Amino acid sequence: MVDVVKKGLLIILSGPSGVGKGTVRQELFKDESLNLAYSISMTTRKPRPAETDGVDYFFVSEEEFKQRIENNELLEYAQFVGNYYGTPKFYVEKLLDEGKNVVLEIEVQGALQVMARCPDALTIFLVPPSFEELERRIRGRRTEAEDVVRERLDKASKEIATKDEYKYVVENDDVLAAKEHIAKIIKENS
Repeated sequence: MVDVVKKGLLIILSGPSGVGKGTVRQELFKDESLNLAYSISMTTRKPRPAETDGVDYFFVSEEEFKQRIENNELLEYAQFVGNYYGTPKFYVEKLLDEGKNVVLEIEVQGALQVMARCPDALTIFLVPPSFEELERRIRGRRTEAEDVVRERLDKASKEIATKDEYKYVVENDDVLAAKEHIAKIIKENS
């Protein structure tokens, strides 16, 4: 008799820039009972200090990214602040077939594309406790020029307005509390 591996759950974790998606995701991955795998996104932007290719993102040229779009090799993609971001389709399908619960930590435009293609995905929108706190977090990074910060804040305002498109909305006022709330959601849906 052949053991059949139960296909994993596709989990979309989304929210505006600066809301803490990466930090919450890191906490979720400490819980081995969730059987999580991280879908690494592809981007044309340059790595930030301490980011590693193949760990944080797959960093590629704009030419390579556009070729992947043309070949329908991305589950979703978007252009933001002059760079492309996307999710490699083959990588996600491989992990799901292995029975892993695959987490896509993606921005709203990409999440809406995946929701249209994968209506059974578990969708979670992370919100800040307030817009003022979100601005404080984005400015606190001190990694971007003022015009980019303003662009991120403008986009964040529009993204927060889409939260009702998601199955779940979780506030990230406290990272561990947000992690526990999301872990409970995943377990209920697995």
